[in-house]
Amino acid sequence: MDDDTAAVPLCNSADLVEGGTAVPFDLLYGGQTCRAFAVRWKGGVHAYLNRCAHVAMEMDWQPNRFFDDSGQWLLCATHGAVYRPDTGACAGGPCRGGLVKIALSERDGVVHWHTDFNLKPVEF
Repeated sequence: MDDDTAAVPLCNSADLVEGGTAVPFDLLYGGQTCRAFAVRWKGGVHAYLNRCAHVAMEMDWQPNRFFDDSGQWLLCATHGAVYRPDTGACAGGPCRGGLVKIALSERDGVVHWHTDFNLKPVEF
C-alpha cells in the first residue's frame, strides 16, 4: 500500500451475513462526512457509499437494509434504482452510473476498509 492507503478495521467477518443487513460506517469522501455500508454477497465482502447514483440520497429502505426481496440486488428505496452487489454497477432503474465502491479485505476473521486519496477515516 502506498502512503495514501491504509486498512481500517470495520467489523468481525461474522457481522456480515450473506444477503443480510449491512454494517454501516462513516468516512470522509472528498472532505465531507458520508455514510457507507458493507455487505456480504456470494461469499465476498463489498462496500459502497450510501449514496444513490441517481440522486445523492441514502438508499436503505430500512436501517442497514439494501438488498431487494430476492437478495440478488442492492435497491435504492427512493426511486428504485438497482445495483449489482459485487460491483455497484447500475442494473436497472434510474441510475446515472454506479455506486462509489470502497475497497475491502477480509483476513483472520476481520473485515477492513481501505482508504484512498478521496476516502479517509473520520477524525474524532
